[in-house]
Amino acid sequence: MTLGERDAALLDFEYRYWPRSTAVAPGPKEAAIRADLGISPTRYYQLLNGLLDSEAALARHPVMVNRLRAVRESKRTARQ
Repeated sequence: MTLGERDAALLDFEYRYWPRSTAVAPGPKEAAIRADLGISPTRYYQLLNGLLDSEAALARHPVMVNRLRAVRESKRTARQ
C-alpha cells in the first residue's frame, strides 16, 4: 500500500510539528493546518487518526506514528 499525495502531506506536516507540539500553543498549528493544507483542524485530525492504522504511514514516519498510536491508546484507555 502506498500513500497518496494528501496522506503524505498530512504525515509530513505532522512530522514537522510533533517534536515541539508540547511547546507550541495550539493556535499557530491550527492556523498552519488551514494555510498549508487548506482543511479545518478537525478534518486534519480525523484524517491523521485514520492514517495511524496504515502500514504505509508507519513506513514513512515510524517513530511519529508509533508515538501517536500510543497517545491515542492511552486516551482510549483513560476514557474507559
